Amino acid sequence: MMELKATQYTVEGGIAILTLSRPHRGNAWTGRMHTEYRWLLDRAEKDREVRAILVTGSGTAFCVGGDSAALEGHVKKGGYDPGTPETLASPGFGVAPEFDAVFASHFGLSKPVIGAINGSAAGVGLALACFCDIRFAVPGAKLTTAHGKLNLPAEYGLSWMLPRMIGLPRAMELLLSSRIFTTDEAYSLGLVHQLVPPELLLDTTRAYIRQMLESVSPNSLRQTRWQVYRDLHRDVATAVVDSEQLIKTMMKETDYGEGVSAFVDKRKPSWGAKPV
Repeated sequence: MMELKATQYTVEGGIAILTLSRPHRGNAWTGRMHTEYRWLLDRAEKDREVRAILVTGSGTAFCVGGDSAALEGHVKKGGYDPGTPETLASPGFGVAPEFDAVFASHFGLSKPVIGAINGSAAGVGLALACFCDIRFAVPGAKLTTAHGKLNLPAEYGLSWMLPRMIGLPRAMELLLSSRIFTTDEAYSLGLVHQLVPPELLLDTTRAYIRQMLESVSPNSLRQTRWQVYRDLHRDVATAVVDSEQLIKTMMKETDYGEGVSAFVDKRKPSWGAKPV
């Protein structure tokens, strides 16, 4: 077991809640937090009782980006030092070569990742939020790509993610300006699914996840995520052929019969299969 110093972890009703927990520093990202985050994702991925992952922050920030002390340390050392051990947990790796990188490995997870953005998110914090499948957020929280003001490139795949999420013109403006925008604007851009008052954020997000897990089978959630993220790299014909093969395979599974029976009987399904 890893001693958690920068994160917290609980499991409630099949939902793993992963909390960034350095509230005195705005949950600023460090090598320690990165290491713990990867380890906890791996733990949730391997736990057969966990069907979804909720990522949030403690206090009034989600993640304000790289810790300022760490940023100063990079300057003193004359270059980038991630501050992580040589070997890190690698959840999500091995599903597809294009997913085998930091944060991109979220795409290889077998379970949905839902973000509850409870406050400011900048730089790597914004990237983390973007790599969640769906995002809930409090109104008025400040967001920024941040990198330009530090003489850095767009971080951790934001240059790939944002154009696909909100379109090239809007993404380019946010990336080139590194300006501050709010979750309200993010909602208008489609980057955030729903704005929720702070006191209701976690309850609303959990209720959404519970409804999704109740309505949708585990393997449908898993395969649909993989289809979407793989298809970002593929042509439409390949996507169609792949979906046809999946239909043939998944119709042989127990949960297909259960889904049909529940639909016909007008009742809630009782899913039996669980993600590997």
